Amino acid sequence: MSDRASTSPVSRERSREIKRLSVILAARQARLLSRVDLAEMTGLPAATVTALVRELIAEGYLIERGPGAPTTGRPREMLKFNPRAELVAAVSLEPPRISCEIADSEGAIIAHRTARFGGDVVETVCTFVLDLVGDNLPSLRGVAIAVPGVSTNGAVRLAPSVGLVEAWPIGESVQQRLGVPVVVDNDVNLMAAGECVAGAGADVANLLLIHVADGIGAGLVLDGKVRRGASGAAGEVGFMPLDAAPARSYSGVGEFEARWSVNAITERLVALHPGRRPESPVRELIQLAATSKPAREYLDEVLDAWARLILSCVCVIDPGMVLLSGAAAELDDAALEQIQSLLAAKTPAPTEVRRATLGDQAVLHGAISYALSAAVPLPSLP
Repeated sequence: MSDRASTSPVSRERSREIKRLSVILAARQARLLSRVDLAEMTGLPAATVTALVRELIAEGYLIERGPGAPTTGRPREMLKFNPRAELVAAVSLEPPRISCEIADSEGAIIAHRTARFGGDVVETVCTFVLDLVGDNLPSLRGVAIAVPGVSTNGAVRLAPSVGLVEAWPIGESVQQRLGVPVVVDNDVNLMAAGECVAGAGADVANLLLIHVADGIGAGLVLDGKVRRGASGAAGEVGFMPLDAAPARSYSGVGEFEARWSVNAITERLVALHPGRRPESPVRELIQLAATSKPAREYLDEVLDAWARLILSCVCVIDPGMVLLSGAAAELDDAALEQIQSLLAAKTPAPTEVRRATLGDQAVLHGAISYALSAAVPLPSLP
């Protein structure tokens, strides 16, 4: 019975698809290679590679580039992987904005749009992606969505800024509409992934990224992989009970971030220096602290609070490196050194503190990386 099953049309078709995907993955990785290289990388017979290459050239995946560099014997005809054959969409929900980028498999942006966020999340995401990808929809291979909340298997919760406190299956809904793999993750996780790909964490495999904005969150990378925890809530450090403050009613906002986020700093800064609301409260607090003793004392409180948060995380996960993102990246050298000194006095292991460098582009780089990883998965045999 096993012999009949192995030669059934379904099994043959699945085996052929696996071979096809292995050729695509090898070509995407090498970018420029010959048919002989493909056969060596995939372990497939030359005749099978030749047939698949002919098919992939017709579909636009591969481009013939002519003879390669001289070698012993006949020069090999080279093939170039076409990055435009695989497009991905990177979507970032940043209330009150939504941003969407269409990128090729090398990460080059070919379309971009940012608009005011409003209405149904799924409808808005699908409309943005479809409008931007246009006639290239057949080349769309994956979508990554960054959300300011917790994502578990594509369902989003604890995202009050987009109206999602209870779980809502954004990923599944978008995937049904667009017909391609969809990855949904916390925006700070994507920032951490982006900094590892192209930013301040490109030279390390372990790091903790602390992002300070309207809320406070963390992205954790260990052994080169973003860690999300059992329910996707790893990194929700804004909920850590590090202050002797009276408990508040649950509203999707954590105790720690209620006191030490950008919103809280803004309110305190307005009280210290009445007038307009600051556009960059951390930067302006540092400037005011140079001439105002109350501002200096409050700045010390902020830095001490952030250092306690970092210390609490470092004692558990020992990341070796901490990246400060968002408003925390606005700290000047003196403030950064103050946090580094507070940690050095108490951490059980050496921990370097750096500013994140990608800014708003961190989410984009992380989302593209996520979408590409989901674009052409290699299925396993049944």
